[in-house]
Amino acid sequence: MSNLQGKTILVTGSSRGVGADTAQILAEAGANVVINYRSKAPRAEKIVAAITEKGGSAIAVGADITKEDDAQRLIDAAVNEFGGLDYLVLNASGGMESGMVEDYAMILNRDSQLRLARLAAEKMSSGGRIVFVTSHQAHFIREVETMEQYTPVALSKRAGEDALLEEVPALSEKNISLVVISADMIEGTVTASLLNRLHPGAIEQRREEAGRLYTVNEFAQEVAKMVTADVPTGHIELVGGAQGFIK
Repeated sequence: MSNLQGKTILVTGSSRGVGADTAQILAEAGANVVINYRSKAPRAEKIVAAITEKGGSAIAVGADITKEDDAQRLIDAAVNEFGGLDYLVLNASGGMESGMVEDYAMILNRDSQLRLARLAAEKMSSGGRIVFVTSHQAHFIREVETMEQYTPVALSKRAGEDALLEEVPALSEKNISLVVISADMIEGTVTASLLNRLHPGAIEQRREEAGRLYTVNEFAQEVAKMVTADVPTGHIELVGGAQGFIK
């Protein structure tokens, strides 16, 4: 991973899990990092403290990216605090939560991702990059079935990926690249744990099929690398390969 000294990176959904580890890895490489959370301020502030204690630079910004005003405020906070925005890591996702509005998965995983990418592109520096984080279960959902409970999420994340890839020409005009990074189930994530409760043994079965599953930190390392990886815009990185998905 290239030196990121002085660069500003916004990582959505970064108060825990893959997002939190990604943010800390990027901060250790010298980046100014914006930690985004929806409702858990203490958790986000804990990540900021961990970064600053090591000499890094970070702020926490509460914003629900499904709300346009929040999304704009999130981008503005990065620019106002650090003087600009260089990279955006679209890590936030969901859709299995209870009590949400109809079509919440599509609103979060497609519509909100596209809107935030467009808002960020208006402020991002030339040479910047947007990284979209997804899963093999979502990327390959049209070819390979997944668990019933995860299907709406998978379909919405694939729709989000497609919508973002359609933005590549417009982003290229601003000299901003887009990269997609996908992995199998990640050990220790909320989604994997929930699916395993719904389908006991699901993680173990997938681990056997894939050979191994990445941990949260291992996948975060790969996400962080893609921020500056020497790959063309529109590149899709299949972390760990895609055994069982590619026929």
